[in-house]
Amino acid sequence: MKDYIENRVTEIAGFIVKERATVRKTASIFGVSKSTVHKDVTERLPKINPLMANKVKNVMDTNKAERHIRGGRATKLKYESMGK
Repeated sequence: MKDYIENRVTEIAGFIVKERATVRKTASIFGVSKSTVHKDVTERLPKINPLMANKVKNVMDTNKAERHIRGGRATKLKYESMGK
């Protein structure tokens, strides 16, 4: 694996764990696609750093469990702002 890819993977993993960030937020910060972030943390990271991969997986599982709540809040705010 290329060095720049390994560096990106470890930086992305550190960001996700530190900020408890979503894949979408991480992708926008690092200027890559959501697919790239997902591939980095699910396929490449376990080969580079299995301990960090487990931490990232926990954050991603939490985000996945909460996404329906975040989506509902966003929709509520959208319609509240349209009504004012």
